[in-house]
Amino acid sequence: MFQILRKKAEMVSKDEALTGREAPIATAATHYVLDRPLTADVPEGHEVAVFGMGCFWGVERMFWKLPGVWLTMVGYAGGYTPNPTYEEVCTGRTGHNEVVRVVYDPEVITYEDLLKVFWEGHDPTQGMRQGNDVGTQYRSGIYATTDAQKQAAKSTRDTFAERMRAAGFGEITTEITDAPTFYFAEGYHQQYLAKNPGGYCGIGGTGVTCPIGTGLPAT
Repeated sequence: MFQILRKKAEMVSKDEALTGREAPIATAATHYVLDRPLTADVPEGHEVAVFGMGCFWGVERMFWKLPGVWLTMVGYAGGYTPNPTYEEVCTGRTGHNEVVRVVYDPEVITYEDLLKVFWEGHDPTQGMRQGNDVGTQYRSGIYATTDAQKQAAKSTRDTFAERMRAAGFGEITTEITDAPTFYFAEGYHQQYLAKNPGGYCGIGGTGVTCPIGTGLPAT
């Protein structure tokens, strides 16, 4: 069992990744909570943020609750396999992370507000895991869609790292990269905890606060 977990926590190489498929897998048509088309175009004046914080069921719920968030969706990003399935991602052989894509109105909620929820909503020091969930798909990641987002992510990481060290935690392992291709997860994963209120949620913060944004709640 230890060997299996260790293997899942090691990033697969591009040459060893699963081949995937050309066609996208089916997803939900409508957001279960916000009642908007899940694949709708981004409205004018809105922006997109992409985060990986562990199991995407709980992560998505954090963001769809926030004022100014127009749409959320879960999917896979940061790997090699085109159009992967959940089962493939779970093998650790696609390289993908479980992520949440957030469409938001920056006139109502800033990217820094979203980053505050990100940093406070999970433990970004755990490497290829989050709590009891072990594997490369559970790594902490910020996938910037603009240069300004990338700079804000790095700046807040450095600020939060000081708070984490003072609280006795290790170094932050969050990857910060340009946003890669986003692949929609299957329909049953979308807004899973709204459809299944008693469902599993392995997401939890450290109790360390991040001094950025406007103080929006992390849950």
